[in-house]
Amino acid sequence: MKSGTLPLPPLRSARLLDQLRERLRYLHYSPRTEQAYVYWACAFIRFHDRRHPSTMGGPEVELFLSWLTNKRKVSASTHSQALSALLFLYGKVLAVDLPWMSGLDRPRARKRLPVVLSPDEVARILAVMDGEHQLFARLLYGTGLRITEGLQLRVKDVDFARRAIIVREGKGGKDRIVMLPQSLEAPLREQLTRARALWLADHEAGRGGVEMPDALERKYPRAGHSWTWFWVFPQATHSVDPRSGVVRRHHMYDQTFQRSFRRAIGLAGIAKPATPHTLRHSFATTLLQNGYDIRTVQELLGHSDVSTTMIYTHVLNVGGGGVRSPVDSLPDI
Repeated sequence: MKSGTLPLPPLRSARLLDQLRERLRYLHYSPRTEQAYVYWACAFIRFHDRRHPSTMGGPEVELFLSWLTNKRKVSASTHSQALSALLFLYGKVLAVDLPWMSGLDRPRARKRLPVVLSPDEVARILAVMDGEHQLFARLLYGTGLRITEGLQLRVKDVDFARRAIIVREGKGGKDRIVMLPQSLEAPLREQLTRARALWLADHEAGRGGVEMPDALERKYPRAGHSWTWFWVFPQATHSVDPRSGVVRRHHMYDQTFQRSFRRAIGLAGIAKPATPHTLRHSFATTLLQNGYDIRTVQELLGHSDVSTTMIYTHVLNVGGGGVRSPVDSLPDI
């Protein structure tokens, strides 16, 4: 144990995967990370014929990671995620601190230029979308939000008076403020009217409210039932909370929007491997093209280091940075 760190409490669960979930929740890992780490723990156990991880160590981990790279052909980021999951399993759940843990090499991720859409391409995509999905796409492009940040917006986070949107618990657990695009003010008010109708229906039916972050549900038991904490983009139907088992209304599912966006890409005839996250890349690139300084863009995107934002300057230079190609000087053939 490192100096200055507190020991973790004993695990109460009996089964290994339940212990993994318990530890992840105690350390406030996101549900998405929990899902990924449980998946890789299961994959590791199945790969080694369902042997318990406590009976294995470094050689078995390296063999599994080698199989992922050579047979499954996974990307460097996927390889790194699998390694992180296994290091967490051994270090935080099984409390195994072996020399091989620090000796495992993480693959070096290749730096690739992000896919970027031009304003015309974005307009073509939006033209074939409609309703709530079109508004959500406009919001991502107009603010640079990550898809999870947009989905998790609460009513209280939209400040019409200041024309601002407050992003709570973004990547790295940081809050930030982005602009509320003027053209989205009226559509967002209409969206909140539709959301309020769902909230009222839930309220009258005595439904379980919405999920609250961290310990707020225990500290303020009624807050999850309030309009203030309701989702800006609620799901039309109720679902079972996988952690608590409570039937409640979740925010719009990311898979639902991603399918809608993929269809729009095809209908618009865009020959680029664009995803909803591409709207964030396009937001940043367009701001830089319009003359905004990189520090402003960094702050709006919520990047910890300006070097992360610098990737968009490379995108701008793809066209040669204003250099005239010599072939354009040749006489017509």
